[in-house]
Amino acid sequence: MSQSLVDDQAEAALGLARPVENGSPAERGRPAGIRRVLRFLLRRPGLLLSVVVLVLVVLAAFWPDLFTSQDPLKGVPSQNFRGPSGSHWFGTDELGRDVFSRVVHGAQLSLKATLIAVLVAFVVGGLLGVVAGFVGRWVDDVLMRFVDVLLSIPALFLSLALVTALGYGTVKVAVAVGIASVASFARVARAEVLRVRQAVFVEASRSCGARWYSVLGRHVLPNATGPVIVLATLDFGSSILAVSALSFLGYGAPPPAPEWGTLISDGRNYLANAWWLTALPGLAIAATVLAANRVARALDGEWARQR
Repeated sequence: MSQSLVDDQAEAALGLARPVENGSPAERGRPAGIRRVLRFLLRRPGLLLSVVVLVLVVLAAFWPDLFTSQDPLKGVPSQNFRGPSGSHWFGTDELGRDVFSRVVHGAQLSLKATLIAVLVAFVVGGLLGVVAGFVGRWVDDVLMRFVDVLLSIPALFLSLALVTALGYGTVKVAVAVGIASVASFARVARAEVLRVRQAVFVEASRSCGARWYSVLGRHVLPNATGPVIVLATLDFGSSILAVSALSFLGYGAPPPAPEWGTLISDGRNYLANAWWLTALPGLAIAATVLAANRVARALDGEWARQR
């Protein structure tokens, strides 16, 4: 007699009845999960607004024509330095180009660079942390001393040095910013691998004769990636600031590419008579960074406590 049959008979003897459930477990859990997410967002208006801002930024980066039909590179000299209005939401610049269309199309360049930077930091830093934490011994010592060297250099200075060596351009700026963020990802990944490696279920798997790659792939990595993903969300905001700072200094895409940092740099010479050239792109950067940080904070603690 199987164990499930014995359990069924025991429950029947105690007068316990199992509820009749229709559909697969995934289908039953999907509406409840959606309702839980919606309830979580509706109870936090600031988080809901942050999600909306990030969705709009992503849409602007991949489908800018949804927001504007104007050419960001074509200007009308007779309409230069027009303030924000119904026809030009963010005004026009010194060449008569629509600033709103430049901000929208600039989201594609800035977001592309930010995603590359976060991906480089996540992959390289996560790999260093996993190897150091899982292998241990002298490998851990060597890798962590290298990480300590990276941590001793301010991230912006390291990015400047790397982009000077690599050359100018959006992708090279992104790689430089990503390498400057490798150390923090390596530290977090190593700490999580060390924590999971000492868990009871990992020791039990090893005692049963499981191979090291099986333990790493089935137990260590799935249980150690959560905090690293949250760090990637947090690093998204700081990477936007770093990419924009390097673009502001002139290391990004050459003009007339409408990168966010370049827009602020171009408008700083006209602060006296055209404040919108720097203020409104700066507000776009600030809103995106604050929204990313708010979502990361929710993923880090609030969602786990809610569940």
